[in-house]
Amino acid sequence: MNNDTLFGAGPVLPPAYPERAAWGTAPKLRQWQAEALQKYFEMAPQDFLAVATPGAGKTTFALRVATELVERGLINRITVVAPTDHLKRQWADAAARVGLAIDPNFKNSDGSHGRDFIGVAVTYAQVAMKPMLHRAKTEAAKTLVILDEIHHGGDALSWGDGIREAFEPAVRRLALTGTPFRSDTAAIPFVEYAEDKDGIRRSRADYTYGYGSALRDHVVRPVMFMAYSGEMRWRTSSGDEYAASLGEAAVTKDITAQAWRTALNPQGQWIPSVLAAADKRLTEVRRAVPDAGGLVIATDHDDARAYAGQLKKITGESATIILSDDAGASEKIESFSAGDSRWMVAVRMVSEGVDVPRLSVGVYATSTATPLFFAQAVGRFVRARKRGETASVFLPSVPNLMELANQMELERDHALDRPDKDNDEGFIPEEALMEQANREDKASGELTKQKFEALDSQASFDRVLFDGAEFGTGGEIGSEDELDFLGIPGLLDAEQVGVLLRQRQQEQQTRKRQRAGGTAAPEPAPALVDHRQLTELRNQLAKNVSAWSARSGMPHGMVHSELRRVCGGPAVAQANEEQLNKRLKKLQDWFIGRK
Repeated sequence: MNNDTLFGAGPVLPPAYPERAAWGTAPKLRQWQAEALQKYFEMAPQDFLAVATPGAGKTTFALRVATELVERGLINRITVVAPTDHLKRQWADAAARVGLAIDPNFKNSDGSHGRDFIGVAVTYAQVAMKPMLHRAKTEAAKTLVILDEIHHGGDALSWGDGIREAFEPAVRRLALTGTPFRSDTAAIPFVEYAEDKDGIRRSRADYTYGYGSALRDHVVRPVMFMAYSGEMRWRTSSGDEYAASLGEAAVTKDITAQAWRTALNPQGQWIPSVLAAADKRLTEVRRAVPDAGGLVIATDHDDARAYAGQLKKITGESATIILSDDAGASEKIESFSAGDSRWMVAVRMVSEGVDVPRLSVGVYATSTATPLFFAQAVGRFVRARKRGETASVFLPSVPNLMELANQMELERDHALDRPDKDNDEGFIPEEALMEQANREDKASGELTKQKFEALDSQASFDRVLFDGAEFGTGGEIGSEDELDFLGIPGLLDAEQVGVLLRQRQQEQQTRKRQRAGGTAAPEPAPALVDHRQLTELRNQLAKNVSAWSARSGMPHGMVHSELRRVCGGPAVAQANEEQLNKRLKKLQDWFIGRK
């Protein structure tokens, strides 16, 4: 097959896959893709790291780079490395649309791929098993290696070593990721690290396009987080019974974790109530977006099947169930993506790089709460197809999830040096690597279930988190206060969503005053929270706490705890501007010797 025939016409790439491009962008590249492409060819690097938020169109950018390199005669072979088998197929399908024939079915035992293909798509694990085979293939041609979700390159020592060995001879390496951070300090292959002013080595991207920028450009959907609280009751293995409100600030982490697991128990009332609320939200969205779909992310197989059963009772329609050990998972995902059915239930695996653009409503029904997993899970709902599409994610009202939801626009780099393991109010490290999180750990799951018995759970609407601000003053399930927010139209710009949320909150406050007697004068509307100012103050506080920790020898977590004891107020993530400034002033006093 003649390369001139394949690539000479210059394929017209839509900005994102599959099939439907984002509003206002086709057939041209998005601005960030064009900028990154220009920078790539100006630098002409052997290694290039592009960090772009999920849904921004990393695949399109990489394929445009590949076609340009082929047209210029700089490469004549392409190897795509992805985390999962499903993503191998997804890459091959996307490449085929622009005339690049990539073989996703290549096995190590095949030795070489067919002549009709310009390259192969393989997994990181596949490369690590036979690195010398892939090195020989890389050396045999002018090879471009596309490393998708490159942070997986450090998942295991053998993986990192294997990838380095296999692709060291490559003419070009293009690394892509939407979440450039890890829990451990394993260096990611072919990523440059630079020391910051604190002496911490951090990954350095050649081009970065974060969620905040993508939201302003209407490339991704704005996300409303619908938080639900409620009363939980459970019994421990010793026979003691406990009761707590979900997300109650005054309880310990263990109590919060057990209340959370009680909420997710299919036998209680919390999860059916939240699933019903999410389905009401989906119905509203489908008025404007008829094929909008929903995804429930479950912790294990048993819960997934139980949630699907509850959705069948709620909707009268069977949900698509995706289990981590299901050989037909890819086909089910593709079928759901192409159809218009309402719900899919998955055990974690539909979380990274999987394109189902019609997903608009999510239920975060898992106790996994790492920044990496949360970012990838939410990334399944942000892929915009036309201007005005919004996303709604339902989740338990627990502090760490609330903090992650409020930090959607925060961009992180991968740090090789962890300054202080006791800093539990700052960055929350992953509890397990993504690859481990995507496999069901039956033994640990059974052990956890033996520790307590869920007795009862009741749900209540808590609040809506959007763009760093919080809206709503709570309400019972099915109340006007809840339905006001569930009924927000599904086709709105981010600015319109913010205006409508503030309006609904004011209406809710007015109703509460009227129920209380209605004699009090209307309260002035509270000043709108400036989330950027809060972020700035939190960052400033984190730096000052770090400096005081270095000077005093007190761990970060203890510094934060002492500031809360002295100054009052909640944890950093929930503190307002006045409370943060008070803590900064107290730190200044400590530095100059005042107590």
